[in-house]
Amino acid sequence: MNDAAPRKRDEGGTATSNVADELVRMILGELTPGASLPSEAELALQHGVSRVTVREAVKMVAGRGLLELARGRRAVVREPSGVALGEYMTWILQHDPKGVFDLVEVRMSLEVQSVGLAAKRATRPAIAAIESTLAAMREAAAAMDEADGDEDAELAFHRADVGFHEAIALAGGNRILVSLFEAMAQSLQRSFFMTRRGRQLRGQTSCDTIMSHQRILNCIKIGDVPGAEAAMRVHLTDAAQDMRAALVGTF
Repeated sequence: MNDAAPRKRDEGGTATSNVADELVRMILGELTPGASLPSEAELALQHGVSRVTVREAVKMVAGRGLLELARGRRAVVREPSGVALGEYMTWILQHDPKGVFDLVEVRMSLEVQSVGLAAKRATRPAIAAIESTLAAMREAAAAMDEADGDEDAELAFHRADVGFHEAIALAGGNRILVSLFEAMAQSLQRSFFMTRRGRQLRGQTSCDTIMSHQRILNCIKIGDVPGAEAAMRVHLTDAAQDMRAALVGTF
C-alpha cells in the first residue's frame, strides 16, 4: 500500500474549510512573509483532496488577508495587515458618534500597556523617534496659530499625534500592539479632529495637548513605568472629555 496516497476526504464546503484552516496553521507556524505555498498538486496530495478543493481553500485564506494571489504563479504569504480591522473601526466612527468612546476604552487598555512597555524597554533611537513626532506636532501647532483654520496644518498635527502613539508602541517592542496601532491609525486621526473641537470648547489649546504628550515622553525617558502609565491615563481621560464636549447635543 502506498503511504503517499491521498487520504480520502469528503469533497465540499467542509473539506475546503478544513484545508483552509490547515493552510492558516502552516502559514502562521512555518512560513514567513514572501514565501510561496507548495503547488496545488502537492497540497492536494498532502491533504487528500482534489486540486479544485485546494484552489478554493487558497482563495478562502487569501480572503482573510494572509495570501497574495496572482495568475500564473503560486500563492505568496503576505505581510501581516490590519487593513480589515482598520476599515471596520473607521466605519463605526462614521456611522455611530458613540463609537469614539468605544475607541477611547480600547485605547485606555492598549496604550497604558504600550507606554508601560516603552518606559521599560525604549532604546535611545526609539526615544529619538518619539521626540521627532512631538517636534512635528509643535511645528504644525505653530503653523495653525499663524493661520487659523489652516486645514493642512491641522492634518499635519493629527498625523504627528498618531505617529507619537505609534512610536510609543514601537518602542515597547510588542509586535501585536504595533499591528493594532497601525490598524487604528486612520480611526485615531479621525477622532483627533473631534477631540480638537471639544478641546477648544473646553478652553484648551494645542499647547495643552503637546504638554500632555511631553509629560508622557518625560516618563518614558527616565524609565518611570508607573508615571508613564498614569500620564497616559490622564491624557486619554482628557481626550474622552474633549469628545463629550464635541458631541454635546448630538445624542
